[in-house]
Amino acid sequence: MIAPKFYSKQIKRIGIVVFSFMCVLHHGYSQENTDDLDLSKMIQPIDENNILRDENYYNWGSSIVKGKDGKYHLFYAQMPKEHGFRSWLTDGVISRATSDNPSGPYVHQEVVLKGRGPGHWDAHTAHNPRIKYFEGQYYLYYMSTNIDDRELTKDQWYQARFEDIENEFRALVRENQRIGVVVADDIHGPWKRFDAPIVEPAGPIVKITCNPAIAQRPDGGYVMLVRGDKPNQERLVRSQAVAMAPSPIGPWELLPTAAVGNLDSEDPAIWYDENRKRYYGIYHAFGYMGLITSEDGKHWQRAKNYKVLGKTITYKNGKQLDVARLERPFVYVEDGLAKVMTVAVREKDGTTYSLFIPLK
Repeated sequence: MIAPKFYSKQIKRIGIVVFSFMCVLHHGYSQENTDDLDLSKMIQPIDENNILRDENYYNWGSSIVKGKDGKYHLFYAQMPKEHGFRSWLTDGVISRATSDNPSGPYVHQEVVLKGRGPGHWDAHTAHNPRIKYFEGQYYLYYMSTNIDDRELTKDQWYQARFEDIENEFRALVRENQRIGVVVADDIHGPWKRFDAPIVEPAGPIVKITCNPAIAQRPDGGYVMLVRGDKPNQERLVRSQAVAMAPSPIGPWELLPTAAVGNLDSEDPAIWYDENRKRYYGIYHAFGYMGLITSEDGKHWQRAKNYKVLGKTITYKNGKQLDVARLERPFVYVEDGLAKVMTVAVREKDGTTYSLFIPLK
């Protein structure tokens, strides 16, 4: 006869195994957890070579691709100062700059994309660019909007440009935001435009789609994080959804579950880490940059080393600058390594620029 103590020990062992397995399922980790990326320890001090300014435009978020010419091409958002900082929603343009180094200095080359005017889904503004190179072609993802078939007076356009989203005309252009893409064989264009946006709000997001973040999946197809409004809220709460597609253009299908739960966040950028065999994403969480991760691109969670950067910039001469806004993060990856993190900066005096932080 086997002693009761033996059964008790065996039951405890089985319980520990089952509990451990359930923890793995709950946290989304495989038995070999490779989530050890720590961008916060890779951040290097900057100087003026890492900053792109413009006296006539507010420079904002950006992304980088290495061209077939060996140069680094920066696609970045600009808003005309004559229309104010908030004109990203009404009058934004996407420009291209080049450099011999991914962290700069960058030199402006051209305006690539702007609103097409009445009669188009992307009538007004071109903003929040994400440049990608997939299978021999360049894909420039962006946000744009329209005002349906309405005509606005000069004063109403002024309100749309300068007022808060509670304003009728600001709300009109805001709630027509959608994500689109243009495609080119060459980094200099010409860029093919499409007659419709590629992602409409559904599932865990409503009203709008904006802030696209795209990565190619190692098992085929593409994944996108896309921002919208969280449904059934008394106030504005931003939410990230996950979309899947067989090609960079689509069709994109939104999954029913939000990517990052209830966290109010925006401006994601994602990539697949070949060395760690997992996805990473970085986003702006209103006060800091946060890092999330996923093994399948569908189920996301906070990374082990979650907090990446606050709102303090460190210069090579030791100076530290606390800024009013630090947003629109993007991580440039080359040969499997994170090389540069681009961010948009607004200082407390209203000065804005695109910043390229070297990563060690």
